[in-house]
Amino acid sequence: MFERKLFTDEHEIFRASVRKFIESEITPYHMQWEHDGIVPRDIWLKAGAMGLLGCSIPEEYGGAGADHLYDFVLIEELARAGITGPGFAVHNEMVMPYILAFGTDEQKRFWLPKMVSGEIIGALGLTEPHAGSDLKNIRTRAVREGSEYVISGQKVFISNGQLCDVIVLATKTNPQAGSHGVSLFIVEAWREGFKRGRRLEKIGLKAQDTSELFFEDVRVPATNMLGTENGGFKLLMKNLAQERLTQAVRSAAVIEAVLEWTIQYVSEREMFDQTLSDFQNTQFKLAELKTEACVGRVFVDRCIESFMVHTLDGIDAAMAKLWLSNLHGKVVDECLQFFGGWGYMWEYPIARAYADARITRIAGGSIEVMKHIIGRSLFDRKK
Repeated sequence: MFERKLFTDEHEIFRASVRKFIESEITPYHMQWEHDGIVPRDIWLKAGAMGLLGCSIPEEYGGAGADHLYDFVLIEELARAGITGPGFAVHNEMVMPYILAFGTDEQKRFWLPKMVSGEIIGALGLTEPHAGSDLKNIRTRAVREGSEYVISGQKVFISNGQLCDVIVLATKTNPQAGSHGVSLFIVEAWREGFKRGRRLEKIGLKAQDTSELFFEDVRVPATNMLGTENGGFKLLMKNLAQERLTQAVRSAAVIEAVLEWTIQYVSEREMFDQTLSDFQNTQFKLAELKTEACVGRVFVDRCIESFMVHTLDGIDAAMAKLWLSNLHGKVVDECLQFFGGWGYMWEYPIARAYADARITRIAGGSIEVMKHIIGRSLFDRKK
């Protein structure tokens, strides 16, 4: 496989510390967290103390001011270890970037240092029961009353929903204007009228709390708005490429980890007086998967390079998510087959990886939406 030249020695030193943190503070407890359906708050404080949250947040707002490759290292190492519980990616890659990019200096100075330390946990409130990926048709309303907005509505499938202290929330401030009537707000979880609904039971990602959230006449000051009134949809579109790249990075790391587990297993598992790795079918199948994984990794790393110089566009990010999401599901499914009955046992990482893989083709925009974005771009360029 090609040598990865993205990461410097300093990044690899950080990677080693992340790996050690995961091995000592997360892996021994993750199965219990899967049983509980939630992680303890203190893991966020420990991660903050280790400098794992908001690595790329500028020093003036409490971060390390490092480049974003450090954040990608964290995503990769959690994925390789099969860790899905702590919703660090939502916090780091989705919530904080909105506040950093579009918040006022006052908003950034208030929220970001506490999010970097793990004292404050963030959630992103976009999806609604009827809207799914169609953000222009959300129904959560924000109505101006003097110096405040009154917010009413419902969100669903919200990661960190039970733990969050702050939500970057998409609302409609002009219901008749479609995408031109969307506004974003910072909403504190302690506001009167905010209610957490059920912790939803999922097929996979069992340690990551995912919830319904309700807003019943929640009053927030107008200064809680991110950006301008009715300008929220444009802000969402600007950050979607990063969110989709984040998912592609995670899928690439899971694919590589699953292949490593499988290669080790078939090299040791005996059948008919030889190991599974001696069979031509095993070698050919794993050769195909390894080749596709290599192609995916090269493309993802190229997208990371573009992201680092601010040239990653939404089409490339959509293609990365489409390819890696599909490959993620394929590799986990076909590798599980080599484990036989043991692959269906929850105690084996491959079983948990199988359950966790299905959401990748849905979350952050379904693969059908990715195809729509890519397909439409082919004809838009001809006009």
